[in-house]
Amino acid sequence: MGAVVGTLTMQTRQRQPSRDNVDDELEMTMVCHRPEGLEQLEAQTNFTKQELQVLYRGFKNECPSGVVNEETFKHIYAQFFPHGDASTYAHYLFNAFDTRNNESIKFEDFVMGLSTLLRGTVREKLEWTFHLYDINRDGYINKEEMTEIVRAIYDMMGKYTYPALKGDVPKQHVDVFFEKMDKNKDGVVTLEEFVLACQEDENMMRSMQLFENVM
Repeated sequence: MGAVVGTLTMQTRQRQPSRDNVDDELEMTMVCHRPEGLEQLEAQTNFTKQELQVLYRGFKNECPSGVVNEETFKHIYAQFFPHGDASTYAHYLFNAFDTRNNESIKFEDFVMGLSTLLRGTVREKLEWTFHLYDINRDGYINKEEMTEIVRAIYDMMGKYTYPALKGDVPKQHVDVFFEKMDKNKDGVVTLEEFVLACQEDENMMRSMQLFENVM
């Protein structure tokens, strides 16, 4: 999916010939899953129709069927982190995009999530991040869940990025973050606690949104 994001940032300023517009509409009828109309997605996201056409082409190139399952998602994602193990983080990221809980990501799912990550407000981005960390989707983040995500990020970045990394470093970072976030000391972090803590601490915000840099 990183290729799709890269394509967007490099090409969205370029005008597409009118023939491409026709081709995009025809191609949408040929895949196994046909996405919602571009006009509808334009209204639901922060992307223009032209940007959506670029995204669709990139998504279709990576996923010709129009739907990506978790194994394909992991395979694509792993290509961008050859020195680490991205499988665990890709699993959690896949679940965050799979808002329908049907073990697949459609073009609409991908675009809606990407719109929030790239063009959303600070609040919207933090809410999306919260749901990424809320692994069991119970509306709270516990220390174990936060540790799982942070450790997955360290594993993905690899030994070349963190040559002196010790096994307990992720846990140490989580202990510090969790202490600041869990305002009422009840052992879990709510959405409001998460948002407030990140807004109050710029370093914490950058750390919690690290995934934006590894998209």
